Order: sequence, then C-alpha cells, then structure tokens
Amino acid sequence: MISKTTINGSPFVGVYAACNNYIAILPPSASGDIFGKTLRVEVFKTTLGGSPLIGSLMVMNSKGAVITNFANEEDVEFLFPRMNVLFIEDKINAVGNDILANDNAALVHVDFDASTVKLIEEALDVEVVKGTIGGIKTVGSAAVVTNRGMVVHPNVDDSEIEFLKDLFGVPVYVTTANYGSLYLGASLVANDFGAVMGERTSNVEVDRIENALDIIE
Repeated sequence: MISKTTINGSPFVGVYAACNNYIAILPPSASGDIFGKTLRVEVFKTTLGGSPLIGSLMVMNSKGAVITNFANEEDVEFLFPRMNVLFIEDKINAVGNDILANDNAALVHVDFDASTVKLIEEALDVEVVKGTIGGIKTVGSAAVVTNRGMVVHPNVDDSEIEFLKDLFGVPVYVTTANYGSLYLGASLVANDFGAVMGERTSNVEVDRIENALDIIE
C-alpha cells in the first residue's frame, strides 16, 4: 500500500519517521493511523533526546536498531523486548541519515570509526560496508532499501547500481520523490508491505517507487 502525508507540515516524512516490517516510530505530533495501516505495523510515538527527528536519528532492520547517542533508554524502552538496540558513540551521530540497511546488509557513512562499524554490524546482524551513493555520504538520506527493492536518485551510475544490487540482494531502481528531490530517504519510509511518502510526491514518482520496492498489496 502507498500513502502520502506530511509530518509537522513537512513532506520530508523520512526525517521524522523510522520503520521496519513490524513497527513504526513517530514523533508525538504525527498521526499514526496512516503509518500503521499503510506499513501494516504497530506504531509507537516518542522523541529521541527531545528531538522529533526520529528518521534522522535512528535506523532499524528486523534484527536491530541503531540510535543516536543523545537519546536514552527511556525514549525507546519498547524496542528492548523486540530487537538489539545500540546507542552509537561516534562523531557521526545523525544515524538515520548515515546508515542504510535492510536484513541483508548495511551501507554506512565513510567517516564512521572502524570500531563503530563493528558495533553496527553486531546490532543489525548484517555485513556493513562504508560508501557513498551518487557522491552523497549521508547514505540513509540518499536512498531507501527494503528486503524487496531499493530506490536511488538519478545521479547514481550503472556500476554503482550493480554494487548496490550485490550488497543488498535486491533490485535497484532510479527515481526521485517529493517532486524531484534526490533525497529519497528523507522523503519516504518503506518496508516490505508499503511506503509512506511526502505529499509533494508526483503520481509518476509514486508509480516508480511502488514498482521498485515491489510493494505487496
């Protein structure tokens, strides 16, 4: 299922929301109904260290969550019975912007310390590789990947697309969102069942994203 919305008046819903195949996490001001129905998940609302920018400050796959170090356990107490939880201690701490992950692999910001990469690997239980996407170091904001597909912006070349296919084990397609934005990860959140994207996303972009991520109806 595909839906379009805003959070706090912004079409960049990926900045505010995070999800996997089981849960979605939103700031208190967001409407949870559209996320729960579209993504087929249980919805939780919180802030991270007082910030509503959930999607920029954490990332999840089905096995674990990596969260900025200025959040605390009380912010995400609902996660502990469900998955591994890592509070990252690194100079790179906008975690949702800097890590892209599914259940097969993770691509992370090139400036992460080697020790941090190892911890991310353990928390998400996947292979972790440093890299960029179309020259963008904030890989979590530049693309969206699920266990069924991946979307990247048009500045990614064919050789990089082949690398990403091999890394994440899914087909990779090129598109934009929010009427031409290259920052796909900031513009939408998705899992294997659906995607919620910013209201500025055109019908052509919606069709491309739905087909690329092989959304289950």
